[in-house]
Amino acid sequence: MSASSDPIRILTVDDHLLLRAGIEALVSSQSDMRVVAECSNGRDAIQQFRVHRPDVTLMDLHMPEMSGLDAIIAIRDEFPDARIIVLTTYAGDVQALRALHAGARGYLLKDAVQEELLDTIRAVHTGKKTLSPKVSHGIAEHATEDVLTKGEIDVLRLIAEGKANKQIADHLSIAEETVKSRIKNILSKLAADDRTHAAMIGLKRGIIEL
Repeated sequence: MSASSDPIRILTVDDHLLLRAGIEALVSSQSDMRVVAECSNGRDAIQQFRVHRPDVTLMDLHMPEMSGLDAIIAIRDEFPDARIIVLTTYAGDVQALRALHAGARGYLLKDAVQEELLDTIRAVHTGKKTLSPKVSHGIAEHATEDVLTKGEIDVLRLIAEGKANKQIADHLSIAEETVKSRIKNILSKLAADDRTHAAMIGLKRGIIEL
């Protein structure tokens, strides 16, 4: 077999065994690709990447021990040419942008695996970037909006945890008036009706995680 016809070598990283098995079954039906390794967390992903040097890595984001985002950063720091596709259930635009800024070359939703995975693998292998249409739409929809500052994100995360203004102020070592000011900015930037609505938007878009 010539180098040009070598199959695409794939590393699958996901903490759900059934999903890894489904990917293995889907990939095994293709003559131009094969799964060379799989693991269930970001820490193992780094080690497996070092051992196998896959052409394409499929990476979940939310996993035990080390997140997929941290694993992407670590792998790309050591192997700048690594081609990684995020495979996740989360369509949040902010989370997708974080993954892309970390070096991911693709962002695919798990509910589109059957329809989009094989073409996404082939596209990323040839050097292209690709996003699920739903994710692309979300990014475009919010592209012109003001982003939350780090301080506002800290406040939003504590709101989502159910903390009152006084508790947030104590936790962040800031004045309660500063908390109120940040909440006003958060509601405006997210076009949220109230604190609860803002927290829901933050979680949905991947601005915060619990």
